[in-house]
Amino acid sequence: MSKTRNWKPQTALVHGGTLRSGFGETAEAMYLTQGYVYETAQAAEARFKGEEPGFIYSRYANPTVDMFEKRMCALEGAEDARATASGMAAVSAALLCSVKAGDHIVAARALFGSCRWVVETLAPRYGIEATLVDGTDIANWEKAVRPNTKLFFLESPTNPTLEVVDIAAVAALANSIGARVVVDNVFATPLQQKPLQLGAHVVVYSATKHIDGQGRCLGGVILSDKKWIDENLHDYFRHTGPSLSPFNAWTLLKGLETLPLRVRQQTESAGKIADFLAGRPEIARVIYPGRADHPQADIVKKQMSGGSTLICLDVKGGKQAAFAFQNALDIVLISNNLGDAKSLITHPATTTHKNLSDEARAELGIGPGTLRLSVGLEDTDDLLNDVEQALRAAR
Repeated sequence: MSKTRNWKPQTALVHGGTLRSGFGETAEAMYLTQGYVYETAQAAEARFKGEEPGFIYSRYANPTVDMFEKRMCALEGAEDARATASGMAAVSAALLCSVKAGDHIVAARALFGSCRWVVETLAPRYGIEATLVDGTDIANWEKAVRPNTKLFFLESPTNPTLEVVDIAAVAALANSIGARVVVDNVFATPLQQKPLQLGAHVVVYSATKHIDGQGRCLGGVILSDKKWIDENLHDYFRHTGPSLSPFNAWTLLKGLETLPLRVRQQTESAGKIADFLAGRPEIARVIYPGRADHPQADIVKKQMSGGSTLICLDVKGGKQAAFAFQNALDIVLISNNLGDAKSLITHPATTTHKNLSDEARAELGIGPGTLRLSVGLEDTDDLLNDVEQALRAAR
């Protein structure tokens, strides 16, 4: 990698972390290998001792995966990273490697369904206590703190209602008690919010979303300072094996090259569609981080450099109207994914958050008419026309 350290994101995402073989290839090489050979027995011993640099086994590290990790570090401003097989592998590893039996986690209650399961169901099986709070008020975090609190976990913006949590305030509280903050930054993307700069200690992504962003593969990544990764994540990662495949790492590297172009277009279109929806009589509510009426608009301005590629909306008429609206869409596809080049719409109450109780969904602001719209790369006017005709059909 070049010694240049002040690249803009667009440059870092094309050149960051690049390793070239003796063939001088332009595109990153895909190293589809499980293991590596050593010139001598002494060399093998030295590499396993950490006295000689190099790769040992692709469950631990791989040249293609290493390029992806280094490129993500350049984008995020992190010292080190580990890439995982999926976003949930990243979340699970980041949380579980940080705590032990007898410890306590405080998490924002507005989490993706699988994230809530890890915090609410899995962690307690191993003797790790957990408390869920309304993360939008720092007083709730303060009240939940116990002497054994070791970890704070949050999404911001949240899935699917796009609540925004004051990361700097939560980080300051964590620092005051010696806890660490893990932030799931998927909805903001690494281009529009920098949790580490705001004081967070660990950032996780489902790279499946915007980073690939083209519906091709799964992936995740955990980023932090090198000391935390060496002391907490390294052994967990090495021995439990949530590693990313080299093929998926190569695919994600290609995705990173176009990430700024895609996110910029998607965010611009999402802002226009959110404004359009806010003026429609069929819509009861629109939540979008780029709008002045967002419930945490002041925090959005403080910690985000852009809006989002996602919109949360409530269709009047509940589930029946929401389903009719989805079914009438021509361009926008019904899917539980997000951050894709194709526009996708999701009904959280019956898909991503269906396992929550009615009370828990209501607590999060997820009603029968709530929809999550992930805006893609289609022409903005075509998307607006599609949304308008579907609203008419759903009346």
